Amino acid sequence: MTARATWKASERRIAAILGGERVPVTGRERGSAPDVEHEVFAIEHKYGKVLSSRFQTAIEQAQAAAEGTDKLPLVTFEHARGGNVGNIIGVAMLMDDFVKLILKLEEDS
Repeated sequence: MTARATWKASERRIAAILGGERVPVTGRERGSAPDVEHEVFAIEHKYGKVLSSRFQTAIEQAQAAAEGTDKLPLVTFEHARGGNVGNIIGVAMLMDDFVKLILKLEEDS
């Protein structure tokens, strides 16, 4: 599998796990749409080494994709280690957005 096919497959895995749909890169600008279309979240996904610079960029891209919507920015990571795919998946969001989510869940229950 090529490097491009690998990260695309990673985005499809995340979409399947979270109940969303992968948004193809073709025809969109960076940050103009999420990597994964979802009802509640604007999801930016990164595959490969999880570095602090990539994390900051991912947060900014998720925020840009969520702008003008009622969706919460969410970042997912799949850390590729030693050729193993799908072994570590993480989720991150800004604290303010996490608090909004928790408060909404409490209201709805």
